[in-house]
Amino acid sequence: MNNKKETTKEAAPLLTQLGIFGVILFVSSLISALFPANFPVPTPVIGLVILYLLLTFKIIKPEQVEKVGSFFIGILGFLFVPSGIQLAASLDIMKHSGVKLVIMIIISTVVMLVSVALVATFLIWARNKIFGKKEDLDKE
Repeated sequence: MNNKKETTKEAAPLLTQLGIFGVILFVSSLISALFPANFPVPTPVIGLVILYLLLTFKIIKPEQVEKVGSFFIGILGFLFVPSGIQLAASLDIMKHSGVKLVIMIIISTVVMLVSVALVATFLIWARNKIFGKKEDLDKE
């Protein structure tokens, strides 16, 4: 027999989860308005940061937003449809500058990948350097 208690975390009701997302989006819209016009920050980006912080500091538990979050991830492709429509409306720009845009997209993707790889390598090196010394001290 197993003496350990099995704990199953029950998901919050759907309306509660929607309410949490609604409040976060409302607060992020208020914060977004505080940014200067020359440095606009999109409301959903601020909302994601707020949600991340709330989850990180365990103010909100993952099961309190899991079902609605999974639903939003499931329809993510559908949420990009307006961007595709806007792109189709700008086909004349693509006609004139399409090759330049494709080249810039490729270059920026490569630069981003290299930057992420270098930063990750540096962070791993720094972690090993910091925690490696602690392990060496423990052995003495």
